[in-house]
Amino acid sequence: IKRKHMKKIAKAALLLLITFVSATEISAAIKLVPKIYIFGFSASFKNSSIYLTDIQELDSAWIDTKTKFLCGRDSYSAQLKDHLSATINDQHRTCVVMFSTKKSDAEKKYMKLKRIYTEKAKAKEGYEMNYLHDSDFKFTAVDMSPYIEELNAGKPKKEKKEKKPKKEKEPKKEKER
Repeated sequence: IKRKHMKKIAKAALLLLITFVSATEISAAIKLVPKIYIFGFSASFKNSSIYLTDIQELDSAWIDTKTKFLCGRDSYSAQLKDHLSATINDQHRTCVVMFSTKKSDAEKKYMKLKRIYTEKAKAKEGYEMNYLHDSDFKFTAVDMSPYIEELNAGKPKKEKKEKKPKKEKEPKKEKER
């Protein structure tokens, strides 16, 4: 009797542990970090003007801990695009943002991007580098709290398609001689 009882307790403990670990993983997917360092980059296919913002300290941003993506990054890019649309009247710019939770990592990314386009700017048909300082443009934090449950749920799994039954091949007819 003791052995059966111990097995049941072990199974229940294992199920409880699996449930706890699964619940913990889901809740840890998206988290609010107290500070990130972010900068923006903008280019256009219509002209050779490149825009690069200063590295800015941004309080309270949401990050996906599994993918290390900034949640709402499209909103941050849209902030830069809207600013450039209003100031230089170019609605067709491609804008991206880059970030890090460490200032040193953000500076490395910034310098790498700046170096690439500075070298290209020196070329015969290079780029025109433009810098947007904090006094010109400032990112504002995007509140993702209304979407956290949806973000933590993840993408729904695709249903598997049923395999079509293979057609049976008809036996080959022997040639008559």
